[in-house]
Amino acid sequence: MGESINAAEIKKILDENEERLRRYVSLLAKANELARLTGPSDEETLWRAHVADCASVVPLLPQRGAVIDVGTGGGLPGIVWAVCRPGLNVTLLDSITRKCALVEKMALAMGLANITVVCARSEDYAKKQAGKFDAAAARAVCAAGVLAEYLTPFVKRGGRLLAFKGPKAAEELAPAAGKWKTLGLSEPRLVRYELEDMARCVVVWDKTGAEQKGIPRRPGMAEKFPWYLANAKKK
Repeated sequence: MGESINAAEIKKILDENEERLRRYVSLLAKANELARLTGPSDEETLWRAHVADCASVVPLLPQRGAVIDVGTGGGLPGIVWAVCRPGLNVTLLDSITRKCALVEKMALAMGLANITVVCARSEDYAKKQAGKFDAAAARAVCAAGVLAEYLTPFVKRGGRLLAFKGPKAAEELAPAAGKWKTLGLSEPRLVRYELEDMARCVVVWDKTGAEQKGIPRRPGMAEKFPWYLANAKKK
């Protein structure tokens, strides 16, 4: 059946942090009225579909260290992780100024001293912060193979990459099968978990070496010209 996250462990994390996470949900719902940070605005849907989902992956994080949430939007998963893992220093990265401002206000309102908000393009910030993080993560940004290129420059050897994905995760990963060493990564594995009887998964790569020279590329190149297709043509 493969690797999975225990449902009892997820429940324990949510129960222990519910008060602060509910506070975040309230702030996020109000912020959604000013800018579209995430899809739904009602608090119960935000809790079930977003906050509980992000909290489910906490067992895959280190207890201490530095993690980066790329394309954070409304602070998901970064703010949830900062609440549930107070020993982590969490960087929330987004390229949209208004989103960054709202996320920073939410973090301040919650008294989260372990959060840093950065407004920049992923490719540009990765050049300044290469190899500085123990983990890098993203939700609902782009195809898994492309996302790995965005995340890998941030992560030090021995760290990991995490990508929240749906039922098509294996399909997204297939074109890059056997080529992950180009990004300094292990072959990916799917770690499954359940929320309200719905099966979900997170893709996990271990950072085993250095990515090839030239990564990160210029902004926009990763999606226009996927690294795994370019390498295929060269062969």
